[in-house]
Amino acid sequence: MNAFRTAAAVVAVVSGLDDAELDRRVRTKTLTDLKGIGDKTAAVVVEAHRGEGSTYLRGLEESYAELAPLADDAAALRAALRGDLHAHSDWSDGGSPIREMAEAAISIGHDYLALTDHSPRLTVANGLSSQRLEQQLDVVAALNTELAPFRILTGIECDINVDGTLDQVDELLGRLDVVVASVHSDLRAASAQMTERMLAAVENPHTDVLGHCTGRLVIGRRQRNGSQKPRPESEFDADAVFRACVEHGTAVEINSRPERLDPPRRLLARAVELGCDFAIDTDAHAPGQLDWQGNGCTRAVECGVPADRVVNTLSADALLARTHG
Repeated sequence: MNAFRTAAAVVAVVSGLDDAELDRRVRTKTLTDLKGIGDKTAAVVVEAHRGEGSTYLRGLEESYAELAPLADDAAALRAALRGDLHAHSDWSDGGSPIREMAEAAISIGHDYLALTDHSPRLTVANGLSSQRLEQQLDVVAALNTELAPFRILTGIECDINVDGTLDQVDELLGRLDVVVASVHSDLRAASAQMTERMLAAVENPHTDVLGHCTGRLVIGRRQRNGSQKPRPESEFDADAVFRACVEHGTAVEINSRPERLDPPRRLLARAVELGCDFAIDTDAHAPGQLDWQGNGCTRAVECGVPADRVVNTLSADALLARTHG
């Protein structure tokens, strides 16, 4: 923000000079005497005043030219997404009612949004008991009647227990449209233990998406004592887990939250090599966070994720045929 303010101030200073004064400062090389104008900025002003192209700006264009196609490809991938498979409401730890989350999804062009509030074990996030989840299914059904053709997909972000089981009863999991299975506890477990735990979850027939697989936080959450530090990745056999995802049709989530950006690029690229499918999700806890999908699309393009292996490019019907198949 400071850079934009400085640039605006420089433009105002230069624009305030009459032609004679600008000519004099260019001739006497005293542009840098003006507040906010350094050597590079002065050189750009001089070249522009002479009607020449800026050497400095040409250098920037050449340096970043390769990023333009990347941005275009990321934008195209974002446009291809039909929905988001990981979002929370105020039924668990989100900040907004279900309707507001759905209306925000509609406003950005989505056809559907999976409502994936937390499972009961995660009490710190007000996880839903079986009874509350049953109630939520009724609320979603009523909203879908009102909001059609948009569709709220029923779902859950289900904790992966230490033994690899999922933190909700099978009967309810079988009724949901989308089950995102994620590890939220014992993140520093030994690699062999974590691998076994994740494999069991991926192999569970109810699991549709493996959520934020490393559990890392690149931007740490602020603690009560004011400290804030990143959380390292959990250790597990990524090849074994990703191969299991391919075998069992479980999509690997590309989590778009700025503090997660999970999986890291090296693991995302490896998942591509091994043939995984993906879900580019926001893990949104507020309506505005649904816009974060662009983060995931950029990382997907950087790592060579093909659009036809991103499950939320599918229509709602095609997606449900996959998750209920």
